[in-house]
Amino acid sequence: MDKSIINVNGAPEPVGPYNHLLKTGHLYFSSGQIPLDPVTGKIISDDIEDQAHQVFKNVGALLNSAGIDYQNLIKCTLFLTDLSDFAKINAIYGEYITSDFPARSTVEVSKLPLGAKFEMEFVASES
Repeated sequence: MDKSIINVNGAPEPVGPYNHLLKTGHLYFSSGQIPLDPVTGKIISDDIEDQAHQVFKNVGALLNSAGIDYQNLIKCTLFLTDLSDFAKINAIYGEYITSDFPARSTVEVSKLPLGAKFEMEFVASES
C-alpha cells in the first residue's frame, strides 16, 4: 500500500504515537482532533462551544495542509462525552460545513483524551 504521513504545522502536536493525517491514493484519513490550542498544547476551555470551534479550527488546519477544505470531507465521526450537547455541536458543525454534507456518525463516549468533551475524525478526498 502506498501511504504518506502528513504532520501539520499549525495543528496541535499529537499526544500519542500517531500522525495527524495519512494519505493513500486520493483519500486522507485523520486522527481524532480534540480542542487543543496549537500553541499551548492544552484544552482551550471547559465550554463545549469553545471546544467545538477549536476542533473545527484544528480540522481546518489539517485540511488546508493537504490543499483541500471542508467541502472535501466525505465521512466525519463526532465523539461527545454528553449527547445532550448534540444540538450545540450540530449548529457549530453547520457553520464550518455548509454544503455537500459528508456522511456522519455521532456517538457518546464516557471519556476523551485530556478531559476533552468533543473529538472529531474524518476521511476526505482530493476530488
